[in-house]
Amino acid sequence: MIAMANAGYRAVAFDFRGYGLSDHPPEPERANFNDLADDVVALLDSLAIDKAFLVGKDFGAFPAFSVAVTRPERVLGVITLGVPFLIPGPLGVQFDLLPKRYYVIRWAEPGRAEADFGRFDVKTVVRNIYILFCRSELQVAGDNEEIMDLVDPSTPLPPWFTEEDLDVYATLYQNSGFRTALQVPYRCMQLDCGITNPKVIAPSLLIMGEKDYVMKSPGMEDYIRKGIVKQFMPNLDIIFMSEGNHFVQEQLPEQVNELILSFLTKN
Repeated sequence: MIAMANAGYRAVAFDFRGYGLSDHPPEPERANFNDLADDVVALLDSLAIDKAFLVGKDFGAFPAFSVAVTRPERVLGVITLGVPFLIPGPLGVQFDLLPKRYYVIRWAEPGRAEADFGRFDVKTVVRNIYILFCRSELQVAGDNEEIMDLVDPSTPLPPWFTEEDLDVYATLYQNSGFRTALQVPYRCMQLDCGITNPKVIAPSLLIMGEKDYVMKSPGMEDYIRKGIVKQFMPNLDIIFMSEGNHFVQEQLPEQVNELILSFLTKN
């Protein structure tokens, strides 16, 4: 945000419902991606912003895509990190193609992650998540394992994520808990969001780390590298960062800032 602001852009970030310092939705178990897309549009309205570039990381890409599809008049461009064009729903995210003990499947199961996380304090859960998801392989539990068991307690944090960073994140999750964070994205990912013509016309940029575990998802390599994704985003540029993992914006912030600013400048 600082890099964007220093370049003369107005940069706005907000905590999704039930995350960080935002309130939980009235019924967390009914929360879904349409709520997040509505929140993006409502935020633009409240700040009197007619059009904006939308930037989304991981599941934050979903509401960015949704707004770009359903409210194209509000979108100047779309930038996503770590996730190519996908629309929530049984066709967009096909659970039946994923490994049965994959973390997405496990955390979509009501009560499963709560029991898994409940064995640890919040700081340890956040630490484990960062260690797990900066790896290049899919996080799949064994027969008698839970996802948190995949992290050896002696494993250090990645060098670009400090104990001070961890303290900040842990404090935020201590405040919010994981209730809404498990509902959105995992437990609403199969809900049909009502989009019938999934195409983003706005200029778009996808930033992927070559070592991002998402690339190991079934069919993902071909979907991105063979340009199949451009059927849904015809004006998409794709950039791979050779050493990047799933957290490229924290791992390689200066390079990511340069890529984003270059995209903004030419669009």
